[in-house]
Amino acid sequence: MKTLLKKVIKACQPKYEVVCTTYQVIPGLPISKSEQKHAFDRGAVVQAKEFYAKVIASDMTRTMAPVEVQLRKIYLSGKTIDQAEFGPVQQLRTASAGKRKK
Repeated sequence: MKTLLKKVIKACQPKYEVVCTTYQVIPGLPISKSEQKHAFDRGAVVQAKEFYAKVIASDMTRTMAPVEVQLRKIYLSGKTIDQAEFGPVQQLRTASAGKRKK
């Protein structure tokens, strides 16, 4: 009975993912970006937060600027729980959005 209850509770819990978006700026070319998603099982909030903290604290992440790192909770919609930006990410988003509209 306990295992059945645990399975039902786990099925109702949200999934988590850490998304790392790296922007590549080359003069004369459009701004490109690449995303890497690291998915976690249902209810694995502790593991997802630990991984997110490791990615943010990493020297590699800080030197690869511009980088955007998001911790997302996937239940009914992808809700961003926490977000960190290294470099001029906001400016790159507006610049690439302005070029797409033309």
